[in-house]
Amino acid sequence: MRYFRAPSCALRAALFVCLIASVLVATDRTTQAQSELRRTAIVKAVDGARWSVVNIHGQKLLPIDQSVPNQGSRAVNGMGTGVLIDQRGYLLTNFHVVDGVKRIQVTKADGQTTVAKLIARDRATDLAIIKIPQDDELHIAPLGTSSDLMVGETVIAMGNAYGYNHSVTRGIISALHRDVPISETQQYFDLIQTDAGINPGNSGGPLLNIEGKMIGLNVAVRVGAQNIGFAIPVDQALEVAAEMIREHQQSSNSYHGVVSELRVVDGQHQCHIVQVESDSPAQHAGLRAGDVITAVGERTIRHPLDLELAMMGQRPGEELAITTARSDSAEPIKLVMGTTPASGKWSDVAYQTWQVAGLRLMPLAGDLLPRGAQRYRGGLKVTEVRPGSPAERENIQEGDILVGMHVWETVSLENVGYVLKQPEFDNNRPVKCFIVREDRTHFAYLPLRTR
Repeated sequence: MRYFRAPSCALRAALFVCLIASVLVATDRTTQAQSELRRTAIVKAVDGARWSVVNIHGQKLLPIDQSVPNQGSRAVNGMGTGVLIDQRGYLLTNFHVVDGVKRIQVTKADGQTTVAKLIARDRATDLAIIKIPQDDELHIAPLGTSSDLMVGETVIAMGNAYGYNHSVTRGIISALHRDVPISETQQYFDLIQTDAGINPGNSGGPLLNIEGKMIGLNVAVRVGAQNIGFAIPVDQALEVAAEMIREHQQSSNSYHGVVSELRVVDGQHQCHIVQVESDSPAQHAGLRAGDVITAVGERTIRHPLDLELAMMGQRPGEELAITTARSDSAEPIKLVMGTTPASGKWSDVAYQTWQVAGLRLMPLAGDLLPRGAQRYRGGLKVTEVRPGSPAERENIQEGDILVGMHVWETVSLENVGYVLKQPEFDNNRPVKCFIVREDRTHFAYLPLRTR
């Protein structure tokens, strides 16, 4: 009979340590597997976008009773959300979030609070751009497109709901192309409807797809209803943001003369030039309508917003290298920034339209017109009406679309310039204008000469 010695104490201890180590390794592997299972597509989407979302808060004064004049005002704490669109600190939000707020306080995802400055606003579309100090830690929102949205697809809303910072809700796209009246003076067009929880304070925050890309900007809820919220499609919001920045740049006496629009080709954003203004830096540089701008300097351009942000802050006389996808242009085009056309030059169609009629206009492609007006090839969106002007007296409003004057269509500012040159229209014989508002065409009569 053979006998085996029992393991020594040292050997038993070593075996025990090996057993514990194998258990710990197996437990760690199980924990890792569980963690990966828990990191769903929604979790990853939120992780990728949350650092580009900020919370906005501040006080504004509201009338005690709007139905009774001269009843004084009361201070109300406002709240909302914003999305970073540029490393220099530019944010996109809703205008109603910052309207009337003297001190716009912004809290970033890391908890730091700073004060923002209102840069530009478009009351008709309820959008605004604000700016916080530049910071190397700022993260830009991942942008998607609203051109291929599907009813039923998963979406995620982020924002400052009821003051709860960076709240996240999820849902689906319930419907597309919703027109939503808010009041007698405010109406939204072509909105995304979602059942993701959108609450007071969510306004200006992103609506994300399952890839974590922003496909809308949350804007409104249906009062008294459950699970009915709305967002501005991201393509529409960014087009307006680009125009706001362009106008802000021109007001700072810096000018390039490119009018561009977003086109989505094979799911990719492209910045197409639709107009090169006469006698502008862009025209002198050799840019043409139809060019696709792909870069300004080392900055990649995929959207008109990218283009305007690249031009933002450039001073007259500074040279920029513009790269286009034009087949006969292998080398970058050199564009020298100019000064905004002198306000006294009647050759400036935009200025003359502002001075005579009181309108500031922005080109709008036919596929962006309200559904009831898509029989027109395009139009000029009213972005501002001068107080006391003929346009205001004719009740033309921000957001209206000028689609024709007399017997001519108005797809571009050049069309307006042609009408302005016609000698038959004066204060005694104003021109008949065709205005689209809320899917209906209205008429207005504007003089084209000063007395």
